[in-house]
Amino acid sequence: MPYDTVHSLEEFMSGLKRRNPGEHEFHQAVYEVAQSILPFIKDKPQYRDNQILERLSEPDRIISFRVCWQDDEGQVRVNRGYRVQHCNAIGPYKGGIRFHHNVTQSILKFLAFEQTFKNSLTGLPMGGGKGGSDFNPKGKSDAEVMRFCQSFMTELRRHIGPYTDVPAGDIGVGAREISYMFGQYLRLQNEFTGVLTGKGLAFGGSLIRTEATGYGAVYFMEDMLAHQNDGFEGKTCLVSGSGNVAQFTVEKINHLGGKVVTLSDSGGFIHDPEGINEEKLEFIKDLKNNRRGRISEYTEKYGGTYHEGERPWAVPCDLAFPCATQNEIGADDAKVMISNGCKGVAEGANMPSDQAAIDQYLEAHLMYGPSKAANAGGVAVSGLEMTQNSMRLSWTRDELDTRLREIMLGIHGQCVEYGQKEGWVNYLEGANIAGFVKVADAMLAYGVV
Repeated sequence: MPYDTVHSLEEFMSGLKRRNPGEHEFHQAVYEVAQSILPFIKDKPQYRDNQILERLSEPDRIISFRVCWQDDEGQVRVNRGYRVQHCNAIGPYKGGIRFHHNVTQSILKFLAFEQTFKNSLTGLPMGGGKGGSDFNPKGKSDAEVMRFCQSFMTELRRHIGPYTDVPAGDIGVGAREISYMFGQYLRLQNEFTGVLTGKGLAFGGSLIRTEATGYGAVYFMEDMLAHQNDGFEGKTCLVSGSGNVAQFTVEKINHLGGKVVTLSDSGGFIHDPEGINEEKLEFIKDLKNNRRGRISEYTEKYGGTYHEGERPWAVPCDLAFPCATQNEIGADDAKVMISNGCKGVAEGANMPSDQAAIDQYLEAHLMYGPSKAANAGGVAVSGLEMTQNSMRLSWTRDELDTRLREIMLGIHGQCVEYGQKEGWVNYLEGANIAGFVKVADAMLAYGVV
């Protein structure tokens, strides 16, 4: 019998929440996909009758483990580690490791669920996974971070491998942490394989991996603009965050002729109406990557204004790039952005807009690049690192940037194919359906497993 879509969505989510109580981030991620997929499969019994969406809403497995380590005072500390292996229908599990005090199973399940569709969109053979710990590397010495990473990998290595699960970095896990974890894996397994991505160039890493997520978000926006016969030249842009993704988002916007006027951290945001040019961006990189300072220091050197405890979304702009964390844009923020003339949003962070904000974007027919499409550049280059490791070679920066550009263009094309409406493109619907179809078809081919 055909689905009653409205009733089905409510019924579907009711069952999901009953099975996964209290996991609000996971509920939000599944709802955002289900509202696109349920109408799509209404007249497609091969997906509906085989319960593909229901199966995709349950991870293959969730691994939880204790991580014990000693701090510099010799005190024993205990954290919890996770790996959510969501779906490997089209390739090994692939997704980052996040170290942050707010890491929970719910957050990692939402990220792994989203990663499955994101990886599908890249066209590369990668499944979806995510992992991490409630360990907070901020304020820890290098020696403490090393001891934690070694303890974390001592357990994680039982569950990963180049043909099984290939983790990468995420919030709180950069080159230092990846290096410590890879060294411990090498020590324990006695094999040099591409089991992690985001590695240093000296031991199998890839050029432009650091830049890839930010560059990819800007490339996706460039494609959305080009679809409307427009471009970046002269556009005023808001960027949130000030870490890796935000920094290279600013860099690429500058290259394409746009002007970025905001950046932020957990304390507040800076607004520089003159624009954050190359010199100012280098200051930000040193501030955040080396000195680990606060964004407020920017205004002490370059002027502009610092807005403590606030987010930048009330500043008038043409385009917005949320690059900080999940749910940083709510309905009221979205309304203000739209009323101030914002024409497009490309998400550099994972799920930075809550559902009410997304509803506002779609109602206004904004160019809305959801995170699973717009920030797929990072995992795309991680996938290219896996390829280079398998082939025992390294591509040049220009070759990799060309491949990244082609992948982002391909993702845009898939979104348009499945999301084209009368006079506009629903990129969210397009991304959800395109990502779903590839994974679903593989699952159908395997039978009920």
